[in-house]
Amino acid sequence: MAFHHTSDIKPFAEKIWLSSPTMHGEEAKYMMEAYNTNWMSTVGKNLDEIEKQIAEFVGVKYAVALSAGTAALHLATKLAGEKVYGQARPYEGTCQSRKILCSDLTFDASINPVAYEDGEAVFVDTEYDTWNMDPIALEKAFELYPEAKIVVLAHLYGTPGKIEELKEICDRHGALIVEDAAESLGAKYLYHGEWKETGSFGDFNCISFNGNKIITGSSGGMFLTDSKEDADKVRKWSTQSREAAPWYQHEEIGYNYRMSNVIAGVVRGQIPYLQEHIEQKKVIYERYKEGFKNLPVKMNPYDAEKSIPNFWLSCLIIDEEAMCRQIRDDRKALYISEKGKSCPTEILETLVKYNVEGRPIWKPMHMQPMYRMHECIGRDGSLRAKTNAYIAGGVADVGADIFQRGVCLPSDNKMTAEQQEKIIEVIKACFE
Repeated sequence: MAFHHTSDIKPFAEKIWLSSPTMHGEEAKYMMEAYNTNWMSTVGKNLDEIEKQIAEFVGVKYAVALSAGTAALHLATKLAGEKVYGQARPYEGTCQSRKILCSDLTFDASINPVAYEDGEAVFVDTEYDTWNMDPIALEKAFELYPEAKIVVLAHLYGTPGKIEELKEICDRHGALIVEDAAESLGAKYLYHGEWKETGSFGDFNCISFNGNKIITGSSGGMFLTDSKEDADKVRKWSTQSREAAPWYQHEEIGYNYRMSNVIAGVVRGQIPYLQEHIEQKKVIYERYKEGFKNLPVKMNPYDAEKSIPNFWLSCLIIDEEAMCRQIRDDRKALYISEKGKSCPTEILETLVKYNVEGRPIWKPMHMQPMYRMHECIGRDGSLRAKTNAYIAGGVADVGADIFQRGVCLPSDNKMTAEQQEKIIEVIKACFE
């Protein structure tokens, strides 16, 4: 039978969120500075400062503040397509009909820009070590699609992928990397003996300041690069591609993607607290790990020798033999509770009863209705049509497996130790 409330565990009076903004006070000061100086549009000191500070922190030469991480990813993908395939006509995308190799286990903002630019995403399966793109599957994807020249690479939940291996494969195949570091600002990877920040490894790099990220502007994102030419191009595209003329003249398609100086004020006030937020998130991760040590679950993994996550979201994955029966369609999920076992649906429904927000793991892109007909490549090739009614066996779909067994846990850095311990007890009870 399903989990029921017990007398010694009461619902929280105030909701415990997955990851909500944490304000410190300086944000309001910089917003008011924009107001008082009347720099309320897409230019101003706040914008100049955050572009300078984030570029220095990440270790790149240039940063362009934009309205969202998705805007950064769009312009990065558009720029990658133009670099490889040339300038597109106004009614066509720069990746028209081209195969673009993409992370499969990610939020769709990583991938939709490929569609914006008329490209065809080919998804690359995940590996269990980091929950990120599998280098072996990427090599297989290049074997099957040697014409591919762009790779969209995301770092899941603040954990860097196997960057050294992935970059070596891309370099060998002459492919450009669009690095989606939206979830991993502040995470580091040991690259050729040097610790470097995520957001500095790709040819075109993107971060996010969405409301639930490690630091926030309530919205906003940023394009990062070592190329002044690329930064200037993205800045131009983001302000409707206006040409140097005394009137409004446009010779290529542009967008209204520039961040406002007001939003930049929030980001400016958050930047000094980035490391503090990372440390708080790490404590949350470690407390979960200790609290779950006798449960048949594991935390979202990382390579402690080669990477330092920002621990944005703590997640768990249930051991296969400890999964109760669970079935999902596109909108709903059902499960049958079993003694000593549980599943993501039971855990998430139970957390809701206690006024706690959790979430499923990102549903892999190749399982999304709009992308179901797109190819997904695993270590052994295509994941499509790999079963046979007359021959035993199948194919490993790692992303689908992590989605099936995984849960994003409440990771708000304002959650107290006592609140988290109570959440741990609630999840433990799901396995009783």
